[in-house]
Amino acid sequence: MGDKVLVVEDEPVLQETLAYNLTRQGYEVETAGDGKAALNKAREIHPDVIVLDLMLPVLDGYEVCRILRQEMNVPIIMLTARDDEIDRVIGLEMGADDYITKPFSMREFLARVKAQLRRVRLVREEMDNQTAASREMLHFGNLVLDLTRREVLLDDQVLAMKPKEFELLLFLARHRGQVLSRDLILERVWGWDFSGGSRTVDVHVRWLREKIEVNAGHPARIVTVRGGGYRFEG
Repeated sequence: MGDKVLVVEDEPVLQETLAYNLTRQGYEVETAGDGKAALNKAREIHPDVIVLDLMLPVLDGYEVCRILRQEMNVPIIMLTARDDEIDRVIGLEMGADDYITKPFSMREFLARVKAQLRRVRLVREEMDNQTAASREMLHFGNLVLDLTRREVLLDDQVLAMKPKEFELLLFLARHRGQVLSRDLILERVWGWDFSGGSRTVDVHVRWLREKIEVNAGHPARIVTVRGGGYRFEG
């Protein structure tokens, strides 16, 4: 069986078109036409990636994304007819991993799905290659990154982390002391095909600071380098 893709779209023609093209690529496709049905279907089949329209009946895409992000770690690609940056940022803040504005080409859409599935596969392979006896840990004083469990601990307490927050913190931590530009961070954490801008990085850094810094307004771990980007001091 191929990877499972859940398509949540209330426009019947578009839903059928997306499902048809995904099936042709070898994916196992399920569909839903409203927010409540999307939640039920996601809980039932545990998809590998979710394609989620923003404007849905019953529950909108923002609310569906927020609920799903609390329940499962699955890549979410948000579809919307809106092109305002604020809508894109809100979607990412709710936990979406990627964002496609309608109208879009089918080639672009399939590439985005493939990219998200590739990241899922790489993460799974990394976790499968590790055992509990050889858990990889990064220690920075009272801050610990558990790479095997993909958890962040502060004073021995597990912090609630969105998938991209963990990946961003891990990337910064693995390059401790180095100045990393926003463009480089976008490429390495979100992928070269991600359509969002540097604001995405700034938003996620702000979230991380609120969780791991003693004073988020005067950060000591994730430092802003004027004109350069960010540097992790541990």
